[in-house]
Amino acid sequence: MIEQFAARMFGGFARRDQRAKGELYLRGLMLDGKRKSMQPMAQRLGVDHQ
Repeated sequence: MIEQFAARMFGGFARRDQRAKGELYLRGLMLDGKRKSMQPMAQRLGVDHQ
């Protein structure tokens, strides 16, 4: 379901990596956690925050 939403939201991005990062960002926003900035979200997702 989030994949479909992300595809609609980020489908217009020219680069595949940008679309993938957009989906990760959405997943990070939906995770439990007090802070919703990039570093804490990336840590919860297990990815690099860059």
